[in-house]
Amino acid sequence: MNTAATASPSELVLAERTAGGMGLITLNRPQALNALSLEMVRAITQVMRDWQHDASVKAVAIRGMGKVEGGFAPFGAFCAGGDIRFFHQAALAGDDALAAFFTEEYALNHLIHTYGKPYIAFMDGIVMGGGMGLSQGASLRVVTERSKMAMPETRIGLFPDVGGGYFLSRLPGHLGEYLALTGHVLKGDEAVAAGLADGAADVARLPALWQHLADTDWSDGQAVQRWLKAELQQPVQDRLAHLGEINHFFGLPSVAAIVSALEASDSAWARETAAELRTRSPLMLHVTLEQVRRARSMPLGDELRMERDLVHHCFHLRGAQTSETVEGIRALAVDKDHSPRWSPARIEDIGADEVQAYFASPWAAAQHPLAGLAN
Repeated sequence: MNTAATASPSELVLAERTAGGMGLITLNRPQALNALSLEMVRAITQVMRDWQHDASVKAVAIRGMGKVEGGFAPFGAFCAGGDIRFFHQAALAGDDALAAFFTEEYALNHLIHTYGKPYIAFMDGIVMGGGMGLSQGASLRVVTERSKMAMPETRIGLFPDVGGGYFLSRLPGHLGEYLALTGHVLKGDEAVAAGLADGAADVARLPALWQHLADTDWSDGQAVQRWLKAELQQPVQDRLAHLGEINHFFGLPSVAAIVSALEASDSAWARETAAELRTRSPLMLHVTLEQVRRARSMPLGDELRMERDLVHHCFHLRGAQTSETVEGIRALAVDKDHSPRWSPARIEDIGADEVQAYFASPWAAAQHPLAGLAN
């Protein structure tokens, strides 16, 4: 493979430019399932911007290093999301790096969606949260038989960010509401059926596909995309299970109505879904439903600005000590007691004013951290 390394400020992001016109990015934090740090966000952004207007780079592909017995492998985990332990520590310490992380991550998500040349995401293994932000704006999204894809933020008292409101709200019917509220994990073939991936490749084929991308002298970016798309498989099953029930229940007007109807149903799936929702942050379920439904009619730039407002409030509206997000991360990843103390504790106890407060921007339009993002 004839490649040249591209300068990167982080060993956690490996970048190389091939003689044939590919820009190749490898997330290199396998011990943490490639969870994103601010350092990684900045490194990816720098490389992407360097290549965006470089005519010698005709297309970009991104993958994640995985863990195997006794070491690491070039595939296996794409990205498990943001570094939530950092979120917890930074919030409690009042560290400005927390605000910088979200501003720069969302700007990177916008860059990916609007890149202007093919950007291909190999979504093998875990693809959650920030990993979805790195992949859903891709022009070609590749999954495998071991892909596990989700936006599980309500589990930690957050909402599906990184453009989650934008791409989930554009799924068919009310699938977006369902995935946003429950954090349900999709397998690779289910992700294709849902519209969150474009095709699948067997895990065993990934190294050869990547090598061909690197070794070929490409005429242009579209040739890259055409070749790889022709190599992908489409799943035999093109419809998600329970889609009729999902559209029925998750099209209801409020979280309380959704959960009440699920609990009243004779369907075992419905009752299990309601039980899952009862474990999530009641407040953030309400915020998330509002987010997805607002986002359905919003252009990308405005939607990301709304998310930046929301995430600011998640850590600051109540203060870090009483933040639902800080508490959710504590329970899941710090103390690991899996018993978050949500406040309010019940879905039925959330007032409309509490929800709407999250959507009031703390910044004037011209001073917004993402004011420069185009729609």
